[in-house]
Amino acid sequence: MENLIKRVLVSDNAIKIIDQLRERHGELMFHQSGGCCDGSSPMCFPKGELMLNENDVKLGTLHGCDFFMSKDQFEYWKQTQLTVDVTTGRGASFSLEIPLGLRFVIKSRMYTDEEREHLEPVQSAEEV
Repeated sequence: MENLIKRVLVSDNAIKIIDQLRERHGELMFHQSGGCCDGSSPMCFPKGELMLNENDVKLGTLHGCDFFMSKDQFEYWKQTQLTVDVTTGRGASFSLEIPLGLRFVIKSRMYTDEEREHLEPVQSAEEV
């Protein structure tokens, strides 16, 4: 099987925060916010706390956490590889890292033509 290009990555700094949150909250999941509250930010929840439906897709897994976004938003972002990172400052969302005085952020880059031919497939949230 060929090596597929991941759609979502995670920075080393974000991994440290995910580990802290996992210790306190158990299994985690991410959902890329579509603009509510803190703009368009990755939000971290205890796994299963956010109800997903046929309008959501799973882009992949980062550091043991499934990463979802709405299908409509995916249509806009499908040509970019996303990296979850963390920065200081309180965001205005319900994401688990907010009480730590931190917030997850997305960094993105466009795929090359070659990479687009070898992307990991997305899954409907209902299939997960």
